[in-house]
Amino acid sequence: MAERIAKFIARSGVCSRRQAEEIIRQKRVTVNDEIVKSPAFNVEGDEKILIDGEKLPQIEHTRLWLYHKPSGLLTTHKDTENRATVFDNLPPEMPRVISVGRLDLNSEGLLLLTNSGALSRQLELPENGWKRRYKVRVHGFVDKKKLAELEKGVMIDGVEYGKVKIEFEGQNSANAWLTITLSEGKNREVRKLMKYIGLEVSRLIRLSYGPFQLGSLKRGEVKEVPQKVLKEQLGSKL
Repeated sequence: MAERIAKFIARSGVCSRRQAEEIIRQKRVTVNDEIVKSPAFNVEGDEKILIDGEKLPQIEHTRLWLYHKPSGLLTTHKDTENRATVFDNLPPEMPRVISVGRLDLNSEGLLLLTNSGALSRQLELPENGWKRRYKVRVHGFVDKKKLAELEKGVMIDGVEYGKVKIEFEGQNSANAWLTITLSEGKNREVRKLMKYIGLEVSRLIRLSYGPFQLGSLKRGEVKEVPQKVLKEQLGSKL
């Protein structure tokens, strides 16, 4: 059955669908030796499809892994400053994977990895309503009234941040621990929310992403989600 070439490329695990569309616009994709000019181009899958003259990887069934990202690694495939990345530190037997969203350099905890660009994009969509839960250590004294303000949603530098759930775990001298649950996962959202109420994040650990939990996974450890569980949790998203 025919499908959009950008979606086909994403399913090969090379990149996300959005990235595939950009690569196509850059005229780096050919089908049967003809340059593809539009991401809307349809393919059956048996054509000779190349990116920068290289064949796409053979499409496997969709797979998903849980990874305990340590602090100090970038969630990117290439870094212009040659800093350490998540993908440089995965076990050598891992296939090529991409991340579902990101964790910034100094954040740690659960990062989902998949061999499907299409699934990566699907799981990032805010309309899925999937909660992201974080354990956060902040420097400063917590004002519970300000936490309540954040829970209702706020506007910061022209950007609207939706409702969040915040559990105050306790204050120890000039530091405190919070558990924060949010739905959208905007770029550096937790850090920006904390800064808005005068707190500095000194440690940020993602505990869960949707139905998937960090649990007892050790730093740097990777665990594949069994296919049965994947189908139960994702269903039509696969």
